[in-house]
Amino acid sequence: MGGEKCYNTPMNALTIVHETVKRFAHAGGVCVDATAGRGYDAAFLCECVGESGKVYAFDIQREAIDSTKALLASRGFKATVIEDSHANMAQYVAEDSADVIMFNLGYLPKGDHRIFTRFDSTRQAIESGLKILKRGGLMSICVYYGGDSGYEERDALMPYLATLDDELYQVITVSFTNWKKDPPYPVFIIKN
Repeated sequence: MGGEKCYNTPMNALTIVHETVKRFAHAGGVCVDATAGRGYDAAFLCECVGESGKVYAFDIQREAIDSTKALLASRGFKATVIEDSHANMAQYVAEDSADVIMFNLGYLPKGDHRIFTRFDSTRQAIESGLKILKRGGLMSICVYYGGDSGYEERDALMPYLATLDDELYQVITVSFTNWKKDPPYPVFIIKN
């Protein structure tokens, strides 16, 4: 059948998020990587928006900022990489301008596990992000919660998301019901 994709690999949180983001990000658009980490989502967003688009990436850790800048440079991408909390993104990105905002909650891969996202700043970042998100825009939140961090954040985040006004936002959660060992799961917020 025309236009259908055949997946040769199992679906996971990353593939679900990327396939969904591709439906909202476009050439010339504005996207935000709220948790830059090692820079892979920033690079993905740069691919989505092309040279005419704009990508912002935030992280509080110098190691993450350096990794993100190095990865982007190695791939020939340009983005505005900001060493600041994602809770402050509205200070850098214009209101109602972002097509997509991506979060990966948890800690920096191969980084210090004592430094990880926490609900208070994540809630502030979501609220900040919802201000800069366009109508019809997408916020994705990949919730990594296993191991030595994240349960408290997950357990506070999900009830909070349920309080978002359903007239203004549609919240969709994807879970891997039979997967063991705390699989990450994506949450999507679409601004109506």
